[in-house]
Amino acid sequence: EAVAASPLVVACLLDDASVREALAEADLTGKDLVDLTTSTPAESRTRAAWANERGARFLDGGIMAVPPMIGVPEAGGYVFYSGSREVFDAHRETLAVPAATRYVGADPGFAALHDVALLSAMAAMFAGARHAAALVENAGIDRKEFGVLLSDWLTAMAPATAAYAGGPVAEDPTSPAVAAAGDAALLRTAQEQGVDTALL
Repeated sequence: EAVAASPLVVACLLDDASVREALAEADLTGKDLVDLTTSTPAESRTRAAWANERGARFLDGGIMAVPPMIGVPEAGGYVFYSGSREVFDAHRETLAVPAATRYVGADPGFAALHDVALLSAMAAMFAGARHAAALVENAGIDRKEFGVLLSDWLTAMAPATAAYAGGPVAEDPTSPAVAAAGDAALLRTAQEQGVDTALL
């Protein structure tokens, strides 16, 4: 009934399999399907072909926001979109209601690729933060004060991350020898503190 009620169908479910199951019996002829479910690029491309075969136009989305950011423009959340530019343009105002929009290309897999790439960087950042917290956990250091230091340090280092994706490269006067010695100290410290070194 929900699919039949509108020319625009927006799906945001647990995973790609959930979308397939939920829409298995739906008549998508003439519909515009926007899928905001987290998926892989290949899954998004497959879903686009599946939708097209059933008479629908397809637009994939990758949500770059946590629930409290939805519907709050000043929170900075946004959604990547890729696939049919016609669908994006036709429904742009509606799509902008929950969060800002960023169209990243006609390839249906591009939104998912942008989404998962950024989430992967975030996951590594949080893993690093947990590693740092583990190092000082039993050392008699105030955890709240250390948490502030950790946040401030990561914020200060954040601009340098753009270089890894082809952005501007900040000048780094650190010699390779000094960098290698520093990396070795990270490993030795983790071992001394009894923290797993797998992350490093």
